[in-house]
Amino acid sequence: MAFPSFFLLLLLPLFSLPSFSFSQPYKNITLGSSLIASPRNHTNHSYWSSPSGDFAFGFLDTGTNGFLLAIWFNKIPENTIVWSANPNHLVPSGSILQLTTHGQLVLNDSAANQIWAANFQTENTTVSHAAMLDTGNFILAAANNNSQVVLWQSFDEPTDTILPSQVMKPDTILIARFSKTNYSDGRFHLRMESDGNLVLYTRIVPLGSQGNPYWSSNTVGSGFNLVFDLSGSIYVSAKNGTALTYLTSKNPSSNQHNFYHRAIFEYDGVFRQYIYSKSDEAWKSVSDFIPLNICASINNGLGSGVCGYNSYCVTGEDQRPICKCPQGYYMVDPNDEMQGCRPSFIPQICSLAEANSFDFFSIERSDWTDSDYEGYSGTNEDWCRRACLDDCFCAAVVFETGNCWKKKFPLSFGRVNPDFRGKALIKIRRDNSTLIDDNLVKRGKDKTLLIIGLVLLGSSGFLIFISLLAVLIVYRIKKKRSEGVMGKVAASIGVNVRAFSYEELNKATNGFTEKLGSGAFATVYKGILDDDDCLDKDNKLVAVKKLEIEVKEGEQEFKAEVSAIARTNHKNLVRLLGFCNEHLHRLIVYEFMPNGCLADFLFGPSQLNWYERIQLARETARGLCYLHEECKTQIIHCDIKPQNILLDESLRARISDFGLAKLLKENQTRTTTAIRGTKGYVAPEWFRSNLPITVKVDVYSFGIVLLEIISCRRSFELEVEDENEMVLADWAYDCFKERRVDMLVRKDDDEAKGDMKTVEKLVMIAIWCIQEEPSLRPSMKKVLQMLEGVVEVSIPPDPSSFISTIQ
Repeated sequence: MAFPSFFLLLLLPLFSLPSFSFSQPYKNITLGSSLIASPRNHTNHSYWSSPSGDFAFGFLDTGTNGFLLAIWFNKIPENTIVWSANPNHLVPSGSILQLTTHGQLVLNDSAANQIWAANFQTENTTVSHAAMLDTGNFILAAANNNSQVVLWQSFDEPTDTILPSQVMKPDTILIARFSKTNYSDGRFHLRMESDGNLVLYTRIVPLGSQGNPYWSSNTVGSGFNLVFDLSGSIYVSAKNGTALTYLTSKNPSSNQHNFYHRAIFEYDGVFRQYIYSKSDEAWKSVSDFIPLNICASINNGLGSGVCGYNSYCVTGEDQRPICKCPQGYYMVDPNDEMQGCRPSFIPQICSLAEANSFDFFSIERSDWTDSDYEGYSGTNEDWCRRACLDDCFCAAVVFETGNCWKKKFPLSFGRVNPDFRGKALIKIRRDNSTLIDDNLVKRGKDKTLLIIGLVLLGSSGFLIFISLLAVLIVYRIKKKRSEGVMGKVAASIGVNVRAFSYEELNKATNGFTEKLGSGAFATVYKGILDDDDCLDKDNKLVAVKKLEIEVKEGEQEFKAEVSAIARTNHKNLVRLLGFCNEHLHRLIVYEFMPNGCLADFLFGPSQLNWYERIQLARETARGLCYLHEECKTQIIHCDIKPQNILLDESLRARISDFGLAKLLKENQTRTTTAIRGTKGYVAPEWFRSNLPITVKVDVYSFGIVLLEIISCRRSFELEVEDENEMVLADWAYDCFKERRVDMLVRKDDDEAKGDMKTVEKLVMIAIWCIQEEPSLRPSMKKVLQMLEGVVEVSIPPDPSSFISTIQ
């Protein structure tokens, strides 16, 4: 009797213990049964099927060097997956799934390491068997007279798909897969919230944190479950089972015998329902899409949008987003268009003469939201173009009816919107410019060589031999030249460190896959060196910093960082292991810091205690003191901030990221340079014309960092109870002046609150460091002496008092 079974399935989430009788047939899988991951042509024991054979549970060979423990439609040629146990980690051949004699469902790899287990808690009840049901639900059950009690079921832990009779309870989520063929967690998730609202969110990968919502059912307070009923309807229900909001058309097909049904939250962020006619043998979408226009739905927040950075979204068939690169750009990963695009040319250098080397690629009715940094009204298109050409920071402009918006690099949230009346103008280098990407030229040469080789190989056996010999000779010559070039590069930079090839670092980082962090000009990846490449035989882990923006300034910053850090040797500085400078590939290899950066501990959930923070402040000061006063070549770091203070295995502070460093020649105490550093930590003299830059800019930045270490909050925060607390430096001085420095540690542990004398001393040191007049700031040597108690700390003046008296 189908109706009673369905009625009980709908009531299932309302029960604390899922116990019910099945009228549908099933095959019991007995305790002690197991499956082995192996190709199908080698064994028939890689899965358990449902009684009808419609569904299978077991190991599915993905064809990508691994198996997925999954449930799939077994009578469909493409083996459509509806559930998987551990999608982020494929398992190797020989892995075993076992229903143990104790009733545990456990997945072990071929080395007997546990990969996954079905987690459930019961009292006085044990699993007696498992079953793959014809609904597509896999269960672990206990026998109870003529019925069975379900202790665990795959329907309660969905991945990206739901099936008829399945109910999503509050706080259950679907996570879209990364791509059509990559089953790991992707960029979007769907959540049935505890407040009754069904919400679609972007997902910040690779960390997996929740991003911005871009669609909701608007059922807050009234909704309860997401139901996929046996008629094929999908809706948000109230607690009493009443349908509140239909996500799809009612009753798309009532004939369950001739159709398969499924609803999937797909990799492009769209929730779609499909039916499969057993006569047509093809999946077809049968209802509206959620959301109706994905390109228009995601237009702000963290991340890049539906498509990746510098890519724009066009709505295609079935509301599927098509990601395109503007002219002059190419896809970062041709196999994953949602990864975004990168320029095939060198972006504009900040020189007036460079403006004539650029033109624009126009995209009608397109916008790039959330990338604005300047806007103008009452203009025309020619003025808008000129304004972008004259601004080397401008990557594109959007012009609409007299309004002009400048867009920064990388471009984000690009889409073509039929309702938008403007256009996007993407800045690209003219074809006749000499500053083009050497890698693209190289690819063209490689194709030419391939064609010539094929012609020769088609002539005769003798020519084949001659061709192969020539290729070998050319290869050896190129290899020697490459080694010579790398040596010359190391010599030109004036350092004695290892010069890696790009191929070596590409291999070490597994194709630059595991990202540790990123900034405006570079991304840092985790790598593992081979034994032959490893400089430290006891530690093969490295951090590889890859400069992403290929500009001349990038070359200067690369040389500055390598030159600066290669000349250093201090326990509170990150050690340089090597570098790569091949064509436009510029990479720096550091020792790996396992505990991340100081910012993670100051502003994240796992904060350091008071005495650990004091020690890190002293260690950072020691590192800066070394750079300023103990190096043979004095170094101004220029970008001291918590993100650039890394922590080693002993939680010792190690200063990193010398990309903006300035080296001072012997007997030189100051220099002039363009504004650099990070907003919030930049000393005020950067913004005053004709004022030379000294090591005191690092002292100012250290003072801001010291205040952050004291208070465990950022230098600028909008969401504060009192607007006077928004700017940390100003608030800290007010607290000191009013003798209320305890306010700075009011949310801290008892150690800080019980050490107010030290808190006051550190605040005074920080205020001395952030004096707006550089000459009033102490040297880092004196700062260190104050921190260590060697020198008394006098009462500091108002940081802006000296400036105000001379204005």
